[in-house]
Amino acid sequence: MARFKPKPKPKPRKRRKMVRFRDRAKCRFCRENITYIDYKDTQTLQKLVTTRGKMLSRKRSGNCAKHQRAAARALKRARFLALMAYVS
Repeated sequence: MARFKPKPKPKPRKRRKMVRFRDRAKCRFCRENITYIDYKDTQTLQKLVTTRGKMLSRKRSGNCAKHQRAAARALKRARFLALMAYVS
């Protein structure tokens, strides 16, 4: 004769807390309604570059994709015209 084990009672489920997502901060160029990033404005471009001369990622700089591409283009132009250094 096989004996049947009684099924264990299910544990009460824990209620999950509501996760509220924080609104994403807009990129600095979107906030100021800048459409063109000037390659001659080296002070603005300097904020987007590390001390080694590498460009900061979108995550670290806080730029949107559109302005990150424009900033990369401006940085390359500034480097080509020797307004900024390739390597520090």
